[in-house]
Amino acid sequence: MYIPRLNVRLMVESLPFVLQGLKYTLGISMATFILGNLVGVFLTVLGLLPSRLLRGFIRFYLSFLRGVPALVLLFLLYFGLPVRLSAMTATLICFTLTSSAFIGEIYRGAINGVDRGQWDAAYALGLNFPKTIRLVILPQALRLSVPALGNVAMDLVKGTSLAAMITIPDIFQKAKIIGGRTFDYMSMYVLVALIYWGLCILIGQLQKRLESYFEEKSGLGSNPRQQR
Repeated sequence: MYIPRLNVRLMVESLPFVLQGLKYTLGISMATFILGNLVGVFLTVLGLLPSRLLRGFIRFYLSFLRGVPALVLLFLLYFGLPVRLSAMTATLICFTLTSSAFIGEIYRGAINGVDRGQWDAAYALGLNFPKTIRLVILPQALRLSVPALGNVAMDLVKGTSLAAMITIPDIFQKAKIIGGRTFDYMSMYVLVALIYWGLCILIGQLQKRLESYFEEKSGLGSNPRQQR
């Protein structure tokens, strides 16, 4: 019976080549996270308007993109459209759309978690709807959304590995190249798994820093006895 073994030497020697794809992994995940936030916020604000047509469209958008696997959407954009998109364009569109659906739901829940009195106070001060959203509601919703947004960021970093299926030279694609050359996929996949794990640890640390920042800014980070 064959028992695969890790080739630590191969993993160490291959690390510089695999890390060449890091700029694609981080670049795609960061760009789509930012774009996904912009689209998600836009959809959330539209959903607050008194229009059944808009609300119906947004419900369909969120339901469809949360229900369709990212790989299916990626292949649809890259192989299924009558107009041929580049691999990078298809990747950016795919992960922007999928992340915006989850982010939109996160912001919707966070806005619902903001006390209704904040809306009333803003209107009492003479703020209109756009200013109330921008200056009062969204800053508080962002604080509530940080943990969930951190999870989306981690999923995006890991999800970019799907882009290797359409030839994006990210770290997973680089690991596949070495694995095909040496016939040692086990060692290379463990190496790339450790890299993804390290990236997610860094995102988790950033998430904790942001949570602490918002807690201090809002006064929630003070002595718990003083909050009672």
